[in-house]
Amino acid sequence: TTLADPDLRAGVRPGALRRALGNLVANAAAHAGRVEVTAHATPTGGVEIIVDDDGPGVPPDRFEEAFAPFSRLDPARNQNEKGVGLGLAIARDVARGHGGDVTLDRSPLGGLRAVLRLPG
Repeated sequence: TTLADPDLRAGVRPGALRRALGNLVANAAAHAGRVEVTAHATPTGGVEIIVDDDGPGVPPDRFEEAFAPFSRLDPARNQNEKGVGLGLAIARDVARGHGGDVTLDRSPLGGLRAVLRLPG
């Protein structure tokens, strides 16, 4: 499910944003049955894109570890996954390159929430 205000605008490199958001959505889809993407303006004029899933999630004390290149937090769960653990690292690098960030939290769907923030 995708919900977004069609009037949202952010000054970004389109290919880089596509890659970052694609990585976040692909990561969620690989570990969950349901994925929701929402986007809205922030009070400071920026944009916040939220990817929620209903998968097993990540313990809060391992959120930052998940951004380390080649990080695969649960090898048993990831045996059949094609990725090499770069998706979150790339997404964060792209966001920071635009003056923003990517953070993780618990999702109201029960799994993981990834939040990509871009400045106004």
